[in-house]
Amino acid sequence: MSIGKQTRRWLARWTGVLIWPLLALLLIAAMWVGAVRRSGEVREAAQQHGRDVVLSTAQAYEQYITRSVAQMDQVSMQLRQSWEQSGGKLDLSQLVRDGMFHDDAFGCVAISDAAGRIGAAVRAQGCSKLARLGAVIDYHKGNNSSAMRIDAPEAGAAQSLVLFSRRLDTPDNEFAGVVIMLVRADYFTNFYMPTALGAGGSVAVVALEAAWRAEQDGGALLPASASTLARGVASGAAVMQGERAFADGKARLLGWSQSKVYPVAGLVAIPLAAVMAPAGEAWLQARNDSIIVTFALLLFALLAALLSRRAADRYSAQESVRKAYRAATEGANDGFYIAAPVRDRNGAIRDFEIVDCNERGARFYGVARTALIGKRLSQLQRGAAGSELPGGDLFSAYLAAMEHGFHEDERQMPERANGNVAWGHRRIVRVGSGLAITLRDISERKSHLAELSRLSNEDALTGLPNRQWLTHFLPPALAKASGEVALLFLDLNDFKHVNDTHGHQIGDQLLKASAQRLKSLLRPEDVVVRFGGDEFVVLLMPTEGDVHSARVAARIVSAFAAPFALQSVRAMIGASVGISVYPRDGTEGSELIRHADIAKDAARAEGKGQYRFYDASLSRTLQGRLQLKQSLLDAIALDQFVLYYQPRVDALTGELCSMEALLRWIHPEHGMIAPLDFIPLAESSGLILQIGEIVMDKACAQIDEWRRAGLALVPVSINVSPRQFAHGEVSAQLAQCLVRHTVAPALLEVEITESAMMGEQHDIIAQLDAIRALGVKLHVDDFGTGYSSLSQLQKLRMDVLKVDRAFTAELGQSREGKVFFQAIVSMAHALGMTVVAEGVETAAQLAILQELACNEVQGYYVARPAPADAMAALMTQRFLFQH
Repeated sequence: MSIGKQTRRWLARWTGVLIWPLLALLLIAAMWVGAVRRSGEVREAAQQHGRDVVLSTAQAYEQYITRSVAQMDQVSMQLRQSWEQSGGKLDLSQLVRDGMFHDDAFGCVAISDAAGRIGAAVRAQGCSKLARLGAVIDYHKGNNSSAMRIDAPEAGAAQSLVLFSRRLDTPDNEFAGVVIMLVRADYFTNFYMPTALGAGGSVAVVALEAAWRAEQDGGALLPASASTLARGVASGAAVMQGERAFADGKARLLGWSQSKVYPVAGLVAIPLAAVMAPAGEAWLQARNDSIIVTFALLLFALLAALLSRRAADRYSAQESVRKAYRAATEGANDGFYIAAPVRDRNGAIRDFEIVDCNERGARFYGVARTALIGKRLSQLQRGAAGSELPGGDLFSAYLAAMEHGFHEDERQMPERANGNVAWGHRRIVRVGSGLAITLRDISERKSHLAELSRLSNEDALTGLPNRQWLTHFLPPALAKASGEVALLFLDLNDFKHVNDTHGHQIGDQLLKASAQRLKSLLRPEDVVVRFGGDEFVVLLMPTEGDVHSARVAARIVSAFAAPFALQSVRAMIGASVGISVYPRDGTEGSELIRHADIAKDAARAEGKGQYRFYDASLSRTLQGRLQLKQSLLDAIALDQFVLYYQPRVDALTGELCSMEALLRWIHPEHGMIAPLDFIPLAESSGLILQIGEIVMDKACAQIDEWRRAGLALVPVSINVSPRQFAHGEVSAQLAQCLVRHTVAPALLEVEITESAMMGEQHDIIAQLDAIRALGVKLHVDDFGTGYSSLSQLQKLRMDVLKVDRAFTAELGQSREGKVFFQAIVSMAHALGMTVVAEGVETAAQLAILQELACNEVQGYYVARPAPADAMAALMTQRFLFQH
């Protein structure tokens, strides 16, 4: 036998012996490596599933928080509107009687003024916990936004109460205070259910813009790092263990989701051990199976059995994972799917197949679960009802997730979708070689956000877009404008009078009717906005030039001149319109609004029921008025006003009878400023009320000083403006000044113009009687330039009639001038009034006045206005001209 034959026999004998143990060892090693790998995949899938579950729960909790905070938002908005409608005098107790604030969740509901003083309040004892009210007042005072703010009432991270506040504004948009609501924190954490989250689970709501949180837990408090995660990322899930572990040291899965509407986030924690328990059981099962298979391999060394067992084990493990995954997600509100890629012979992905899903996910497609499993994506998009996205978007999204490992989006569902799902949130995660897809119905949240957006951009009374809408609309609209755009700023004349006379209900009806009338005058493409109060803005987009804009403005003015029929009231108002044009008068929306407002004020100053285009001179005039007003405020604060005095003397003897106090403003830079340069602005701005009090006080103080100097005193008359007289407090202010300076009432006289006495006859007589009751004489100043009649003078019973200088100037110029003056003197004497001629400048005028039996004269011929020290010398001289 040759050596070659012996070798072949040896190989034939031992090959079967060696190859099977070798193959068995190789297969056993491969089996254990596979078991460890499968265990890792199972653990990864279990942990990923846990993240999905805790994130889904956190997002559900965030929706619960958003709805709860939205309820508080609506309540605070209702309180703000009720406060505005009540004129700042809201009766909270009436709201309680109407059924509000009975929920125990409200710890305190209150209205605070601009200084932080609590006015009206419900459950006022709860307001004692408002330790940070000052900070809330400071925030809203410095922030014009009317949005609700969420904060903590006291310092500290964990809170038992949540503070909601909203800014209140005066009709002039000045800060007026805040609406305050203290709500129990457990109102937002009642979502916690131990049966759902397991022992050791917890939920919490965390503020994104303040250092506070409120939580409810199963025994372990959230660590600070959990709040940091929730504030940093919109939503997510993470394992909290090691240095970031909970107080009890146990690891947990943390899910969080930030509200897209409010600055809060919801957090949910579940024990990691509970999530990983199925993975541990799977590993034990895999280990035991591997031991059995190892013995089987050693005993039988059958390659086919080993391969069969391994294939069976793999299928069993995959089926177990799918069953556990489906069991965990079957009761959820989200749709879950597992998709596997379908590849061509070159390995390129050509389609995806749904290999598993839950019942909720199948309902999104409008089919049963068994019918959906096994379907390919191309089949669903060709004919299955209810696919999430039209066209090829599904396939593109799945490919993106396969490439990047993750894809997430929110999309509006097609109209053919089943289940009334308008909006869906889709999350696609690559797991191993396939995809795990989550589809959530977010229609309710989107609807709520749309409603909040509508409420914040629509005027509740008229249904027109509001000021906030206009602020956001103008920039892009102007940027896209191909030609000129006209902005008309409209103000209703006498609206306040109608509102005050007939009540807010009629005022509201008038605003609604005004909005309808305004819309009827415009083209469909033009925009009408209620800017605030009785102001509207009209956008002509585009305008056909200034002629077109003027024609529209004239049509508006004409239409608003017609009366409004409101129930039993027939209201007559009117409109003043200012016009600015883009881009000529500004390229920014705020600039166009400001310029149109300035033009409106100029139109109104020219007479109600006018319109005017903006020009740069109007801004300069407005700036000058603002500077003058500020200077007037400084003059009041720094006491820059002084009184000059002009004598009144007996027309025959020249003896000093009395004197008129005349206001002068000594400006530190411009010197003496005449009253005609600042009194009209003081009248229109209301500063005349403070200036009038200053004049009273200075006149009384000067009389007292002259008295203490031993001078022979004569009465001093002061001028009272129409606005002072209309304010109705002149008699009280006079009484205070007389008492403060111990001045006899007979030494003080009051001059009132004819125009100041136009109005309700009863009110005027009552005010004059109150002044007369003090012992103060009353003068009719500048007689002949106003509206007095003989019957009115008879009813008002004035003491002195001062004839305007225009009639004095006619003396010696014409026969008619002398005859007219004679008639005035005769009429005044018949009513028992003393006659004073103003503006006497020549001896000829004085001679005629003496002939006409005029009682007293005043003017440059007698003496010019003089300061107090010069007037003291004239008081000593006594006779100012020779008889």
